[in-house]
Amino acid sequence: MRARVSWAVLSFALAIPAAALAQAPEGSQVFDNNCATCHAANDPRTPSVAQLRERTPEAILSALTTGVMRQQGSELTDAQRRSVAAFLGGRPVGSETVSNGGRCTQTPAFDQAQGTSWPGWSPGLANARFQATPGGSLTADSIPRLKLKWAFGFPNATSARAQPTIAGGRVFVGSQDGTVYSLDAKTGCTIWTFKAAGAVRTAIVIGPQTGSRTLAYFAGRANVYAVNAQTGEQIWMRSVDPHPSAGVTGSPTIYQNRLYVPVASGEEGQGGNERYECCTFRGSIVALDLYSGNVIWKTFTIPQEPRTIGRNKSGTVRWGPAGAGIWSSPTIDPKRRVLYTASGNQYTEPQTESSDAIFAMDLDTGKLAWQAQVLAKDVFVVGCNQPNTPNCPPGSELGPDFDFGQSPMLTTLPDGRDLIVIGQKSGQGWALDPDKKGAVVWRYDAGKGTALGGMEFGSTNDGENAYFALNDGNFPSAGEMHAVKLSTGERAWKTSPPDLACGERGRGCTPGLLAAITSMPGAVFAGSMDGGIRAYSTKDGSIIWQFNSNTEFTTVNGVPAKGASISGPGPAIADGMLYVNSGYGALGGRPGNVLLAFGVE
Repeated sequence: MRARVSWAVLSFALAIPAAALAQAPEGSQVFDNNCATCHAANDPRTPSVAQLRERTPEAILSALTTGVMRQQGSELTDAQRRSVAAFLGGRPVGSETVSNGGRCTQTPAFDQAQGTSWPGWSPGLANARFQATPGGSLTADSIPRLKLKWAFGFPNATSARAQPTIAGGRVFVGSQDGTVYSLDAKTGCTIWTFKAAGAVRTAIVIGPQTGSRTLAYFAGRANVYAVNAQTGEQIWMRSVDPHPSAGVTGSPTIYQNRLYVPVASGEEGQGGNERYECCTFRGSIVALDLYSGNVIWKTFTIPQEPRTIGRNKSGTVRWGPAGAGIWSSPTIDPKRRVLYTASGNQYTEPQTESSDAIFAMDLDTGKLAWQAQVLAKDVFVVGCNQPNTPNCPPGSELGPDFDFGQSPMLTTLPDGRDLIVIGQKSGQGWALDPDKKGAVVWRYDAGKGTALGGMEFGSTNDGENAYFALNDGNFPSAGEMHAVKLSTGERAWKTSPPDLACGERGRGCTPGLLAAITSMPGAVFAGSMDGGIRAYSTKDGSIIWQFNSNTEFTTVNGVPAKGASISGPGPAIADGMLYVNSGYGALGGRPGNVLLAFGVE
């Protein structure tokens, strides 16, 4: 599990010192009474109390009401949720005003044909995260001259975890409090904002122009929105899954008047809740009509509905099979008229072939063309690395939590062969044959794999090499960048991490590369958990440029902002500019809330 379960601590976790309890007796009592079973140990998935106290009370309340923790928060009254938020956040909810500065004095025209773009999770349907035409003066030779042009602060946020999208001279980006922003790409001034009913982690996906109107698509919770890209006016909204824990973290994908939406959930965060009937969620892909939002088809990763499979240690009913959520953006294969997607671990047994697998689904009907499981028996919910967690599977069923958090990359070799390439939390990179039902062509063993991932949110390829970045926790391989020949699976080069940008190594200050990475001709860009943003030469892996984001920034919108750990989305490149989010106050990261824009001087 990744950042998708970071707020699980609020219902499971941590002992509070007596002195702290005395300072806020009501909030601390609610916290102590409702958060006491699963995360008291030093689990890297679980933020410490000190890390929780770095979050704003608004962010904590949002998580409990509309965010990942809404199901646990529903067991509390509104007053209890607010008291917990005030206790952890150090002040009452709403006691600080938020700047609404940085509005554009003139509204720049939106011309989708203007310049180069980064219109979703990736510039193209193959999800290679490769920008073939960086635009402007940005080339491999000019990268060392990149300078910060502007910074934008996300209010009431401790993580900047939505992929920036660039189209028509604008930057579109979601935020932790559910606000979606349309910004001028050159200056960062705000053109419009839209408020979704929950945090927006997906990219804002830009659709085709229809007449004089272009729509932008994104998700908050399990709701998918279509808004006018010019004005921010809502056109339609559609819920894609009724499960209380369901959510969309992977960016939707557009192809031929349809929007393909991946569905995951935070239900795995209920591992330590002895009163919860775990688990009933199943991952899925939902195809929506681009212009009406109507559901065309929905295909589950686990075809059979959950059934009762026994009771947990407290006598509460358990259900299964469940899980196999889809955390990443679907990939389109127009030639074979299928989409490819990758699943996560199961939450409960019995075992299926649906977890840690690659799926090919028919674009028109959603019918499963084939599926290829690369790791069997991976059943896991939060807390299963601790004793007496009530909703864990039997020991023989328990898996390592090595699911897929990345999108499959479709690539064509010079000899005409196609490959599906993807990195896994196990620390392995895979190449599969789409014409042989996902048969393994090669496997590259880069790292050891950890609870927070060997290869986490996204790899990249430039048609010659695949590039895999490693988190790998405390292993010596943490922070390595690997280049692998697509044709053979052999290593082209490997680069060890540089000195830490954040100072002394510790929780949240590591060389790990969890965030998605991005390539362009001659360079690979990566953000690190140490707060560094770096460009690696594709020739030999040498670092040709770096920026330390561990600082406070003067922002164009007047919101106090700082950089810190970088995880989740990757750098976006368009019109000669580089855009990177910094700040990841989840799963062992350090909080921050800034979007940085760089240009060549």
